[in-house]
Amino acid sequence: MSAMTETLSRPMTESQRAAALRRTEVLLEVTRKCATITQIDGVLAMLVELTSRELNCDRGTLFLNDPKTGELYSRFAQGSQSLEIRILNTSGIAGHVFQAGESLLVEDAYADPRFNSTVDQRTGYKTRNIICVPVRTPLGQIIGVMQNINKHDGSFTADDVTLLEEMTSQATVFLQSLQSIEEIEQVRAKELAFLSMISEISSEVDLTRLLQRVVAETVRMFEAERATIFIHDKATDTLFSLFSAGGKVSEIRFPSGVGIAGTVFTTGQSLNIPHAYADLRFNPSFDRQTGFFTRCILCVPIINKQGEVIGVTQVLNKKTGAFTDKDEQQLKTFTGQIAIALENSKLFDDVQRMKLYNESVLQSMSNGVLTLDPLGKIITCNQAIERIWACKAAEVQGRLLAELLDQQGAWIMERIEKVKEERSSDVFPDAEVALGGVTKSVNLTIMPLVSESDDSKLGSMLMVEDISSEKRMKSTMSRYMDPVIAAQMMDDDTLDLLGGVSAEATIMFTDVRGFTTITEEYGAQGTVSFLNEYFSLMVDCITAQGGMLDKFIGDAIMACFGLPMPHDDDPDRAARAAINMIRTLWEWNAQRRDRGLKTVDMGVGIHTDHIVSGNIGSPKRMDYTVIGDGVNLASRLESACKAYSARILASENTVARFNGTYRMRDIDLVVVKGKTAPVRVFELLDYHDAQTFPAMRDVLGHFEDGIVAYRAARWEEAIARFEKCVSLNPGDGLSRTYVDRCRILQATPPQGEWDGVWVMKEK
Repeated sequence: MSAMTETLSRPMTESQRAAALRRTEVLLEVTRKCATITQIDGVLAMLVELTSRELNCDRGTLFLNDPKTGELYSRFAQGSQSLEIRILNTSGIAGHVFQAGESLLVEDAYADPRFNSTVDQRTGYKTRNIICVPVRTPLGQIIGVMQNINKHDGSFTADDVTLLEEMTSQATVFLQSLQSIEEIEQVRAKELAFLSMISEISSEVDLTRLLQRVVAETVRMFEAERATIFIHDKATDTLFSLFSAGGKVSEIRFPSGVGIAGTVFTTGQSLNIPHAYADLRFNPSFDRQTGFFTRCILCVPIINKQGEVIGVTQVLNKKTGAFTDKDEQQLKTFTGQIAIALENSKLFDDVQRMKLYNESVLQSMSNGVLTLDPLGKIITCNQAIERIWACKAAEVQGRLLAELLDQQGAWIMERIEKVKEERSSDVFPDAEVALGGVTKSVNLTIMPLVSESDDSKLGSMLMVEDISSEKRMKSTMSRYMDPVIAAQMMDDDTLDLLGGVSAEATIMFTDVRGFTTITEEYGAQGTVSFLNEYFSLMVDCITAQGGMLDKFIGDAIMACFGLPMPHDDDPDRAARAAINMIRTLWEWNAQRRDRGLKTVDMGVGIHTDHIVSGNIGSPKRMDYTVIGDGVNLASRLESACKAYSARILASENTVARFNGTYRMRDIDLVVVKGKTAPVRVFELLDYHDAQTFPAMRDVLGHFEDGIVAYRAARWEEAIARFEKCVSLNPGDGLSRTYVDRCRILQATPPQGEWDGVWVMKEK
């Protein structure tokens, strides 16, 4: 007979029967009380009370595991509030029991290295002995631990362990059920709060208040230090955000491809960056300006129902560490919900801005504007109309235009009807129009007003330009010379027509690469058409920066920045114009390529110097232009673009006067054709992106080291550096040129002392 069978068959003593009966009563009491409790806090308190009573000890604590945070937590009532304590599920006696899954008796707490005495030190309480058992589900899963301390008489026993295990096991099913109910209620409460918040946000139409509300909710939801919502402005291709400061609404705005936010917007992919300063896309300048330190960044795109990225949400510095994948998904969900509200508010804001803008434009226009309803009644009349015809807006608004025109103006009403029917504008230059008895010579444009949504006729608009003889003269002259010069010649009666002045200016020369092929293939008409389109694009880039077009020389352009009106940043204006010209040319080439047409490249030379400007010629035929040695050097730099496989070359005089910061490299000390003194030449590279010039930062570093070695006649070192540039960017023709040049100089060393100066033999 086995020992177990013998034990079971052995009759129980009276004391054993009493103990077994008492244990059964305790377990029934646990079950009965658990069945009446509806909240998990009540079960925790009940078990603490019963276990402390049955084990005859000072106190107890039931810890439940939170798998989301890896912590053991317990709650206890203090007044009307429920307070919560949390410890890591690997810490202390409780953590050990949870991880090991085995009950533990500790007779001397301070002798056990796993015991954490900090609570005793803080409260003055002294823990002597401890009993701790895992809380298991019927399936064997450990969901927490039960811990009791300081037995009143002696130490805890193995019977105490068995009783404590049975009591906690009896309550486990109830604990699990209540945990699930609590989690469901928490999720439901969060969902209801989330939906309520989304509903409130969606009803906000003011963009500034909406952004403030969304930012505040984002900071709260993700326990972050800061958050920003950037909206895309299609008109300017920028990202912007609005915020209130000092009672005023301020704006942050930057190009849509810049920085972390720009990367997320252009790619449509989220970025979760745990260490901001380790990411090259992060711009630390804002931190330096504000004193804020950015640790981690979570940035997600805001995508509307059409799948279009309309902005980005950026959250900084989670207070509890780095942002998680769950944070990223939650932020995506949140931004998806508010996308419609943001679009609506942006639309409302755009409409308000456009309304104010249109009203301002209408009143500030030098040309007169009349808008008519479908019946021909005047709806709006700007100040220019009042000035041209010496009338008051209040006198004409609300009246039929036909009543204000004389008999000879009947043709205008006929043209208005025709424009409305054909839905296309009509222009009438130098027309005689009498309004209210006052006749003026004007350029008249009649345009239909049509609703884009339902194609209905809203009326028509008349735009009137008063063309006095002076205005007609200026308009004609401006087609053949710079408008500023034309205005000076028209406005200043004392202008000395022949003569010049010396002043500092920045000269630009441009030239088309591949133009010979265009002329041979397209013929005369095709070549002229090509040049007209090309010149229109390039001249727009020049005039946008305040430059003056001096002349066209075949397919070349000569322009000047700083004349006739100087600016503090004329070298920068020339640089920006050159960069925009290359970018515009590439966009135009892409369009031509799509149409199966030839593409071209171009070179730009920029030099700043003192030059002579003025009207040169004879009293019967003059030309306003610039001359001087600086003009010739700018032309030589443009020609040198071919030799250096470059598109924009600037002299050291220009670079020294830059106010802005540009990506460029010092490429040579060169003596151009017709000069004896060497000029330091720089290549501007800001028109490139990561695709057109890979690894630019590394290439520029190796190239700089290569130039230093080249000027020191260390040919092997220079070749190695330039070859490294080519390996990083195979399209870097300049580095290839230097590899070839160094090998030639290595094979045939220069005579005399080498100073690194290269003499150009061609213009």
